[in-house]
Amino acid sequence: MDVKILVATHKPYWMPSDSVYMPIHVGREGKTDIGFTGDDTGDNISTKNPYFCELTGLYWAWKNLNCEYIGLCHYRRYFSTGKGEKKERIMSRFDYERLLSMYDVVVPAKRNYYIETVRSQYEHAHNKRDLDEVQQIVHEKYPMYDRAFETVMKRKRLHILNMFAMKKELFNQYCEWLFDILFTLEKRIDISDYTPYEARVFGFLSERLFNVWLEYHSTLAVKEVPVVFSEKQNWGKKIANFLLRKVKG
Repeated sequence: MDVKILVATHKPYWMPSDSVYMPIHVGREGKTDIGFTGDDTGDNISTKNPYFCELTGLYWAWKNLNCEYIGLCHYRRYFSTGKGEKKERIMSRFDYERLLSMYDVVVPAKRNYYIETVRSQYEHAHNKRDLDEVQQIVHEKYPMYDRAFETVMKRKRLHILNMFAMKKELFNQYCEWLFDILFTLEKRIDISDYTPYEARVFGFLSERLFNVWLEYHSTLAVKEVPVVFSEKQNWGKKIANFLLRKVKG
């Protein structure tokens, strides 16, 4: 089984030795070589990395990488077997081959927002008008996805991180849909006064759109898998920021 799991990174970092993993330097254009494959060859959008985040790596893989199955992890986040120390938990080629022989898509376990919906969480954490605009674009270009979009927005749980594994053919279909929407959005919104964090709007919205795409393609067999973080997570800070956004409205 020809499986390639991209590991998106922007800096030198430890990488798993398993041959299933392919480190990719996202935002490579104009940067110092760090010894990994760059997203700046062939058909690419490497210069958009400050706004599209790991999606520049996805775009590069869509246009330039040949394989049977493809996936994405991050240099600090991997799909986990749930057993052993952190690095020991990282899924191996065997684990991917086993799951992909049984399921169409492997995704991270959903994050639960508990006290707010996917829509309200985005509106509190980001710019509401961008979410409204992307919904309008979906309605204009892919009206058959309207119900799926609303269903996802009303939920309180979401697959985040843009992590997945699936057949490359299916991935190609997803990318054609996703980037058509995001490139249209890029022409409609002005991010010139956004902070560097807010400017990552296309990456943030793609997480929501991935869930919309999965909801619409509900016949796909989807397997949720836990995620292991290679570095310690400051959950206290995350929760505090979450509650602060709720108070500010």
